[in-house]
Amino acid sequence: MPGEQDRIELYPHEDEGIYLFCLARPCDLPSRNPQGLDVQHPVRLWTTDDIMAIVSNVTLEEFRGPQAEERMKDLSWLGPRASRHEAVIEEFSSHTPVLPARFGTIFSSLDRLGNLVARHRDTVSEFLDRMENKDEWSVKGLMDASRAKEKLSSFALSREAERLSGLTPGMRYVQEQRIKNSLDNELRTWLRRESMKIWEGLKSRASESCERKLSSHHPPGMEGEIVLNWAFLVSRDSVDEFHAYIDKLRPKYTEHGLRFYTSGPWPPYSFCPRLE
Repeated sequence: MPGEQDRIELYPHEDEGIYLFCLARPCDLPSRNPQGLDVQHPVRLWTTDDIMAIVSNVTLEEFRGPQAEERMKDLSWLGPRASRHEAVIEEFSSHTPVLPARFGTIFSSLDRLGNLVARHRDTVSEFLDRMENKDEWSVKGLMDASRAKEKLSSFALSREAERLSGLTPGMRYVQEQRIKNSLDNELRTWLRRESMKIWEGLKSRASESCERKLSSHHPPGMEGEIVLNWAFLVSRDSVDEFHAYIDKLRPKYTEHGLRFYTSGPWPPYSFCPRLE
């Protein structure tokens, strides 16, 4: 358990709680007196055996009660604090493996935090070992449906050219319209087939992978429907190969209306075990 000095530094006042950013392997502060969620509460390190908690004190009034629920809907309040939460985790992740906590994870005392770590010590240690020298990379696929259908229509009409040439103008028009009207199904089939190929190729170049929920939040400067949203855990020794594979895919799929957007490196947000 922590020494008495740690308890004196971190034990919250009556109106404060212990805010958890992440769990990690013991290391030094990346910078001097880094800020926590606000300028009044700096980041502190609290270590028990071989697991370190990156924490700070927070004012409990901001996070509980009906007013707190309203604050969580207020982007002017939530945005800066959520950004600080992520910034602290990302700063430490470049120095040591981390297990990120969800935004708003607060304990009433160090004893409560210590109990959580003790209950899940094996799970946390195993996860931190797996995360050594690895980062999360996000890969999104955005589809320009009109361009994709135009490409598929060209292929389909070319494939049927000989048969269509033997029809009367009226019948040929009807058949061409039928082909074009079937493009929605053909596009879904094409996307399902090609996405499996892409997924397997990226998966083989990563340590772990997972599919994430599709969202309507577009990456900067990108347009189209988000049709792929994946996360990959990539060894830092393999990251160049991982991106080279994506770059190799881009020309072919951009021509078909499917563009890739990658971002990272991130802490392993998508791969964390669920703790109580």
